[in-house]
Amino acid sequence: MTQDQWLILTILTATVAMFLWGRWRHDMVAAGALLACVVVGLVPAREAFAGFGHPAVVTVACVLVLSRGLQTSGAVDVLARTVLPAQSGRMLSLMALMGLGAFLSGFMNNVGAMALLMPVAIHLSQRLELTPGQVLMPLAFGTILGGMTTLIGTPPNLIVSGFRAETGPGSFAMFDFTPIGLAVALAGVLFVALIGWRLVPARKQSGIEGFESGAYITEVRVLEDSKAAGMRLREIENALADIDAQIIGLVQREVRIIAANSGRKVHAGDILMIEAEADALTDVLSILGLKLEEEVKPEKDEIPEADAKADAAAAKDKKGKDADTAGKREDGDGDDTEAAETPLKSGDIVLMELAVLPNSPLSGRSASDILLRTRYGVNLLALSREGKRSMKRLRSMAIQSGDLLLMQGPPESISEFASDNACVPLAQRELRIPNKRKIWEASLIMLFAVGGAAFGLLPAAVSFAIGVLASMALRTVPPRAVYDAIDWPVIVLLGALIPVAGAMEATGTADLIARLLIENVAQGHAVVGLALILVVTMFLSDLMNNAATAAVMCPIAIGTAAALGVSPDAFLMAVAIGASCAFLTPIGHQNNTLILGPGGFRFSDYWKLGLPLEIIVVAVSIPLLLVVWPL
Repeated sequence: MTQDQWLILTILTATVAMFLWGRWRHDMVAAGALLACVVVGLVPAREAFAGFGHPAVVTVACVLVLSRGLQTSGAVDVLARTVLPAQSGRMLSLMALMGLGAFLSGFMNNVGAMALLMPVAIHLSQRLELTPGQVLMPLAFGTILGGMTTLIGTPPNLIVSGFRAETGPGSFAMFDFTPIGLAVALAGVLFVALIGWRLVPARKQSGIEGFESGAYITEVRVLEDSKAAGMRLREIENALADIDAQIIGLVQREVRIIAANSGRKVHAGDILMIEAEADALTDVLSILGLKLEEEVKPEKDEIPEADAKADAAAAKDKKGKDADTAGKREDGDGDDTEAAETPLKSGDIVLMELAVLPNSPLSGRSASDILLRTRYGVNLLALSREGKRSMKRLRSMAIQSGDLLLMQGPPESISEFASDNACVPLAQRELRIPNKRKIWEASLIMLFAVGGAAFGLLPAAVSFAIGVLASMALRTVPPRAVYDAIDWPVIVLLGALIPVAGAMEATGTADLIARLLIENVAQGHAVVGLALILVVTMFLSDLMNNAATAAVMCPIAIGTAAALGVSPDAFLMAVAIGASCAFLTPIGHQNNTLILGPGGFRFSDYWKLGLPLEIIVVAVSIPLLLVVWPL
């Protein structure tokens, strides 16, 4: 092995290890890998950022914008009401829901499709007397399967197409993925709808309202007239025992106490950190005369001067912004104290559970960081993070993707918060007001963009870029919202890893890995080598980002095909399929992460349905690859 091969292998190994570790975001890891390659001379400095102009990167960004147009116009809501049967059995309903999710994912971002259909799935689970998880997991897997059916369905397909273009034959066309992708998707949907949903662990008895989201961690204040004032912790715990609530911490005289002695006396003004189900919160408050901490009006002198100034500035900015938007609420002076004590008419306040999407700007930030009450006039009452418990104060707890937030406030304020921060409500609720004109405009723009690429009239990147420009001109996506619609971490990841993958090819490392696989595992058999590429890609995709998996595996697939003396098309298609099929873990795909909290799932729940589904994917795709893309 040459020095350059050792260097790229070291960087690649460290990159994969960082992806698996998960401490840093994927785009940070990818950027680090790119810069490391530049520093050691594997990627010329003048070409370091050439990947950001790659057609695959441009197309992904444009598709995300066009997807936003379909979402905000209400087109998907109308389609869901039209397609999904109102009265049907479990199998037909699940098949229709998964089919709709798969269809949408073929032409828009599959995380967006999942987010749009989650409220529908929750509502459907109640009608079918299933747990939400038994509907959410099939929907998540259906949207993942649907992404395989077209060029724009998922970033791995675009990456694979880009690598094919660089090897000579040209990029894949819009529907080159459809014969195999559609067959695999149909087989997967039929299996899950007919049999597979029974393999999803039921975390709650069917027929019960709501859904199991895991226990919330809530802060409650002991008031002067509370029954809890003067009681000892053991007495409070005994009073809460019948409603399955427990005290996990105490804030006394501004000191947070974890695992406090059960004999400690509780005083007025203390804050109890209680773990309880959402449905039990009312009982917790009423039994002991407690009050949710977020509903307690802070005293003027309790607000730090710096925070008060920041709150006032943020509120002033928010007020100015809302003055230009019809139908928005008035924010008053914007001080957090005043926001908390603004009188509201009976019926104006609702409780709503929101799931935090993977691309939410809330990730890593707390309610205090975003000045929640000042900017939106809503309260964060509780937070649920399945399988994890934090001892931090609720206001300072860093929010993560997949968390469930119990919000209190006016419906329009919660809707605004959810829209601004990439959250999805877990109830049958309209956040989008359908506009017939916008629906037609958004749908036609997407149709023409797809048609331009599908019929070869324009390169895919150019066709979808024209669609974005039309969306801005017709305001199906307002110009100010275009950049918000793009998942920038994914764009950075793709733009950074493409030159790294190029370095693998240029140094001969991809060919070296391919020869090792062929000689030691496949032993010269092309079909075995094809299956090996598919399975390895699928395994990596279960552990790290699917776009990163595709970028790493494409050079290896091309090298394997060259070592075997066969066409690389089937091997590249195997990478596309394997990178899209992440069903074994909640971290393999954003849609899997999204349902972790709402479904009440544990990390080990996914493989029970995911493993047989991946076996079916391999069994269906290998024969079809040999037929559609002969070696």
